Amino acid sequence: MLKSVNQWCFPEGTPLPKLFQVSREAGFDAVELNINPPGGVGLTMETTPGEADEIAKLARENGIQLRSISTSLMGRSPLSSADADMRATGRSVVTKQLDLAERIGADTVLVVPGVVNPATSYDDCYERSLSELQKLVPEAEKRGVKMGIENVWNKFLLSPLEMRTYIDTLNSPYAGVYFDVGNILLYGFPQHWIRILGSRIVKVHVKDFKTSVGNGGGFVPLLGGDVNWPEVVAALKEIDYADTLTAEIGIYSSSPLQQVYDTARQLDAIIQGRPA
Repeated sequence: MLKSVNQWCFPEGTPLPKLFQVSREAGFDAVELNINPPGGVGLTMETTPGEADEIAKLARENGIQLRSISTSLMGRSPLSSADADMRATGRSVVTKQLDLAERIGADTVLVVPGVVNPATSYDDCYERSLSELQKLVPEAEKRGVKMGIENVWNKFLLSPLEMRTYIDTLNSPYAGVYFDVGNILLYGFPQHWIRILGSRIVKVHVKDFKTSVGNGGGFVPLLGGDVNWPEVVAALKEIDYADTLTAEIGIYSSSPLQQVYDTARQLDAIIQGRPA
């Protein structure tokens, strides 16, 4: 398995040359870039093909792989919205992710399918998001880039059996699961989900969580929470997962870049099953 770190693990505004350099020095194999709002560092909705090529070149020069793209923009225009224009905007974000992923050589984009809230019932979220993703499947297939549907705290897809059915309904090798180990602890056990979802898992996010806290304050550095890492790694090996483990970890309040170095060592210990 490969060690990867998300761009969000760096202080906001960190220039990409510095971000790639620190990632390489820390020992990461890959970096997950995000599509940021206009004016953000790196990829945005306005990034041109030429600019994407330069970013890919810079990563290669630093010995860093770009294997996936994430974004925070989906929260503003969920595919589950009752507003058709908002859903169309959400599709445009995913399409831009797919375009940029193909351009920089990444094989997966992270997609948050929808959110259940007072305005959107569970069944409406299911039906609308599935319909929108079915429209996006041909776009993913055309570019040869997978859409990884992630389990986030959106009150949706709360069972591995349901997520398995959801993915299977899309019926495409370019629609799979972007599995987040730490997010699951609030209502399940990651090793169970991994074994049930099996080869549908196309990428993995890693974070740790203290269930006794039970809210966003419970996210802690890797090895500091309640994830049973030996069981998680064993389950990943059982399904022959050999791709990236991408850290999505909060930034230290002081010496923020030290968190990147510490996370790399923690990932070493997780993957190797012994202190790094």
